[in-house]
Amino acid sequence: MEYQYSNRTNSMKPSIIREILKQMGDPQLISFAGGNPSAEAFPVEEIRRISEELLREDPVGALQYSITEGDPALRQVGEAYLNQQYPIKKEADDLIITSGSQQVMDFLTKLLCNEGDVVATEDPAFLGALNSFRSFGATLVGVQMEEDGVNIAALEAVFTATPKPKLFYTIPNFQNPTGVTTSLAKRKAIYALAKKHGVLILEDNPYGELRIAGQAIAPIKALDQDGLVVYAASLSKILAPGLRVAFCVGPKQLLTKMVVAKQSNDVHTNVWAQRVCQRFLTQCDMQQHLVRLQAIYREKAEYMMAQIDEQLGTQVQYLHPQGGMFLWLTLPAGVNMQTFVKKCLAKKLALVPGNAFFVDDAAPCQSVRVNFSTPSRQQIQAGVAIMAQVLAEMNS
Repeated sequence: MEYQYSNRTNSMKPSIIREILKQMGDPQLISFAGGNPSAEAFPVEEIRRISEELLREDPVGALQYSITEGDPALRQVGEAYLNQQYPIKKEADDLIITSGSQQVMDFLTKLLCNEGDVVATEDPAFLGALNSFRSFGATLVGVQMEEDGVNIAALEAVFTATPKPKLFYTIPNFQNPTGVTTSLAKRKAIYALAKKHGVLILEDNPYGELRIAGQAIAPIKALDQDGLVVYAASLSKILAPGLRVAFCVGPKQLLTKMVVAKQSNDVHTNVWAQRVCQRFLTQCDMQQHLVRLQAIYREKAEYMMAQIDEQLGTQVQYLHPQGGMFLWLTLPAGVNMQTFVKKCLAKKLALVPGNAFFVDDAAPCQSVRVNFSTPSRQQIQAGVAIMAQVLAEMNS
């Protein structure tokens, strides 16, 4: 049978990262391609203990249907957790639990965008977000990234264009893929422009707790007094991505509609996972856990950067990230990036070509995204050696 796909389906693209990771069954393959937390970062014993308690004390409650907005206890604890340092959830806001933060992107686009409507985004940006926007037929407009966040003049030009964007997508902390941290001045400028032109901001903060250098900066949501910011914060990178638990904070009117969208999607987020997260946040020392995670990622990032400096020298350029999981390596002008990635893969090193993260993935690109959170020290050293070998071969 020949299937006739919808226009929306025809615009969808597979994730190149997921396609690369399908090859991870090869034990010899070193992956710098994923964005997985470090294996040593998972609080396995705590999750095991909490799970046993839940299944002993209230097995039916943990395994039964629940309300779409999320487990009430987790919502209450989540609000306190998010508001520890900055005023994220305000009186005019609501908080709901979603199945990962990418679900927030999906629902918000579904609620706001008809086919052809414009979504503005940092460029490059998280591939999963771009694919969510594309899946609803949105027209993506990229805004160039600089070392301290988006180019503000370019952002204003996009906001004043016709048609005006329905929303602007940003990852201010340790952006995926570039590792850029948006400065406080630019966060304020982004909010001011959004207020001036009436554009909603989708602020994605999956990596904010994984700071390894510098000082914390107030989220854009903390500046919000006008219902302009929807804030997504995932527990995937700090507890376990398999739990698929995230928080969404935004104006009550908008989140009420989002709950309706979720009812027709997955009914509610995994109840057992929500209750595990609620107990972890109330029973465990979260600050101590985060300090341990930050130490793990700081050591891995510093080791990878040291290996790159030692083995590649000035052949590649990269920004020293203040946190997160990625380095954004820019290759020499004379080196074909796609060929470089293919040659590395042939030598059992997986990288993600940088063009995958751009709105126009056919435009010239000299960068690759490199993950430091997943590989071991031995794999980091060996993987960087492969990159050095490939560069030497391509320059000879």
